[in-house]
Amino acid sequence: MCGVCERIQMTKDGTNPYFVKELETGYVVIGDFQHFKGYTLFIYKEHVVELFDLEPAVRAKHLEEMTLVAQAVSNAFGADKMNYECLGNGKGGAHIHWHLFPRKAGDLGEYGNKGKGPTWWYPREKMYADEERPSEEELEKMKQQLLEELDKLL
Repeated sequence: MCGVCERIQMTKDGTNPYFVKELETGYVVIGDFQHFKGYTLFIYKEHVVELFDLEPAVRAKHLEEMTLVAQAVSNAFGADKMNYECLGNGKGGAHIHWHLFPRKAGDLGEYGNKGKGPTWWYPREKMYADEERPSEEELEKMKQQLLEELDKLL
């Protein structure tokens, strides 16, 4: 079972503390690490590797939902710009899932080009440091903010 499928199973079992909402084609979850406050994942429900492997109508629905999740993230966390990634070749496994990063001016600090640049310019050891994990209280507040925005859009 891939790492993403393991997270889906946790969600189905009710043991994923980062779970926010189930949509028709996927699950909305807050990211484990929050350097980019509001970082969220939208995970396709089934183990499928490529977008082009989806039937056209299902793909269209999934992309529509992903876009609505991105809009909700932007609204909930006051993004200046949204970054979208659908990679699937990292340690989580080859499984369609979106990384949605709400970006704000200067969020890269000294690692950006005049404060701007892609998320991967920020050092991994800092991005995934324990101090970037939200507390239980912060996580619950973030989940509630995102859920309220999702409910407005859906």
